[in-house]
Amino acid sequence: MSKRYTKDHEWVRMEGDVAIVGISAYAAEQLGDVVYVELPGVNKEIARGADMAVVESAKAASDVYAPIAGSVVEVNEALNEMPQLVNEQAEKDGWFVKLRPTNNTDVLNLMSEAEYAEYVKGLG
Repeated sequence: MSKRYTKDHEWVRMEGDVAIVGISAYAAEQLGDVVYVELPGVNKEIARGADMAVVESAKAASDVYAPIAGSVVEVNEALNEMPQLVNEQAEKDGWFVKLRPTNNTDVLNLMSEAEYAEYVKGLG
């Protein structure tokens, strides 16, 4: 499945029964240089739309919201040492968490890559 996006600039990509979640390249660009990422604990239950992580950049600290509900099965430990991965590879190695979704249909309610690209164009 391709990535799906929220209006808050988070993305989700399903790999089997696990959802990989991060922020979009657009969001990373808007943040500027990321200097710290606060991630949730493994096994934490997160509601859709709830605070999932915090990203601190040279400009500001921003909350990252869960695009879907689920249980955290893994966090991207690499971000502890290299938060700049969020800027360099926001939609690849800069992912934040892997969730086991509570409801698999949540992902289907998010924007497709094409819909998100149109949404971002409208923000300019």
